[in-house]
Amino acid sequence: MYKQINIKLKTEAAKIEFWIVMGFIAASLLFNVLDAIRLNQAVSGPLIAVLFNHLIIFISYLLLCFYVNPAFENKDGRALNTLFVFIFISACFITGIVNIYFAALFAIKILLIFFNRNKQNKENALYYETALLTASWILIMVGLFYIGTSAELRFYGQYDIPAALIVYLYAVHRVLPRIFPKKFRFIKYFGLMFLLTVLSTAVLAAVCFCAKNSGAEIVINQLSPEIISQLKDLSMLHNMDDQTVEVITISNFFTQLIVVIPVAWNIYKSRNAKKEDEIKTLKTELGKSDASLNFLKSQINPHFLFNALNTLYGTALQENAARTAEGVQKLGDMMRFMLQENMEDKILLSRDIDYLNNYILLQKLRVSTSSAITIDTQIESYEGQLMIAPMLLIPFVENAFKHGISLISPSHIKVSLQTNADTLYFDVHNSIHIRNEGDPEKGQSGIGLENVKQRLGLLYPNRHDLIIRENAIEFFIHLTIQLAIN
Repeated sequence: MYKQINIKLKTEAAKIEFWIVMGFIAASLLFNVLDAIRLNQAVSGPLIAVLFNHLIIFISYLLLCFYVNPAFENKDGRALNTLFVFIFISACFITGIVNIYFAALFAIKILLIFFNRNKQNKENALYYETALLTASWILIMVGLFYIGTSAELRFYGQYDIPAALIVYLYAVHRVLPRIFPKKFRFIKYFGLMFLLTVLSTAVLAAVCFCAKNSGAEIVINQLSPEIISQLKDLSMLHNMDDQTVEVITISNFFTQLIVVIPVAWNIYKSRNAKKEDEIKTLKTELGKSDASLNFLKSQINPHFLFNALNTLYGTALQENAARTAEGVQKLGDMMRFMLQENMEDKILLSRDIDYLNNYILLQKLRVSTSSAITIDTQIESYEGQLMIAPMLLIPFVENAFKHGISLISPSHIKVSLQTNADTLYFDVHNSIHIRNEGDPEKGQSGIGLENVKQRLGLLYPNRHDLIIRENAIEFFIHLTIQLAIN
C-alpha cells in the first residue's frame, strides 16, 4: 500500500514539475519574441534563432523526462542511448543554443534522475557516472559565468573539461577493465592513454579551429548591440583567435597527461579493490556455510542410517507389516536423495519426481485412517533427460500438507504434474483450515515458498511463470518452467 502511495505521489510530482518547466519555456519564448519585435529584428535572424533555441530546449527536456528517466529507473537492460542525450545537451550548451538558465535547469533535472536511478542495475554504471559528471560540469560553467571569471578560465571549462571527462570515462569503463588483469598493466595503460591524449588534443584543436573560422562572429556583429549583449550574457559565445586555440590545445594535453591519467587509474584501482574485498567476504561466508553443512552431514553416518532402515524394513516384512515396510522403504529413498543428489546443481527431472511421489506416499500413510481427507495425484511418469534444480517442487507440496490437512474437518489436496517438450506444468490445489490460537504454526507462512520464489528468479529468469492464488478456504499454485537438457 505504501509503495502504491509513493508511486502515486511521485507521478503527481513529475506532472507538476513538467507543467512548471513548460510554463517557463513558453514564457521565455514569449518574452524573447516580443524583445526581438521591439528591436525591429522580427524579420531577420534573431527571431528565427529564438524559435530554434526554444525548440531545442523543449526537445532536450522531453528527452530527459521520457527517455533518460525511464532508462535509469529500469531494473534490467542498458541505458546505452542516454549518452547521446547528454552529448546533445552539452553540445547545445557549448554552442550557445541553450542559455545558462536552461542549462542550469537541465543540470538539476539530470541530478534528480541520477539520485532516483536504480542502483541495483550494475550494467548502467557508465551512464550513471556520465550523467553525474555532465550535470556537475554544467553547474560549474554556470557558476563561472555568474562570478565573472576571466575568458581564459571560461575557455578552459568550455573545451578542456569536457574533453578530459570523455577521456576519463573511456579509461575507467573501457580501457582499465581490459588491461588491469594483465601483466605490465600500468605500462600498457600509460602508453594507450598517451596515444589517446594526443588524439583527443588533435580533435579538440580541429574543433576550435572550425569554431574560430565558422563565421559566427561575423553574423553576430551585424546584430544590434542589445541583442549581442544578451546573447553573450546568456550563452557560451566568445571571440576566439589563434592564441586562444593554442592555449586550449596545450592545456588540454597537460590536463589529461597530469590529471586524468593518474586520477582514472587510482579511482579504478580503488573500486576494483572494493569489489575484491566484497568477493573475499562472500567467499569467507560461503566457506563458513560449507563447513557448517559438512559438520551437519558428518553427524549422520549414511551407511549406518541406510543399514538401520534396511533392518527395520526386513523386520516389518517378517511381521507382515506391509504398510510399515513400504513407508520405511520410501523414507530410505528420500534420505538417500537428500544426502546425495540434493547436493547437485541440477538433477534429472525423473529423480525429483520420484522424491515427490515418495513424500506424497508417506503423507498418505499418515492420514490414511481418515476418510474425510482426499488426496488426488496426477503425476505423469517421466523418463527423459530434462534437468531441474533439486527440491524446487517439494516445498509447494509440503505447504499443501501443512495447511491443507485437518484430522477433524473435510480436507482435500490435488497435485498434478505434466511435461510437454521442454516445459513442465505443475499444479497444487489444497483446502485451507484456520488453526487454533494456541497452535504454534498459526500465522506462519508457507514452508520455503519465499525461498522457492527467489530460487526460481535466480535459476530460471524469464523461463518460468508462477501463479499463486488464495481465498478463505482454498490455496492454489500453478508453476510453468522451461527446462533444458544438460
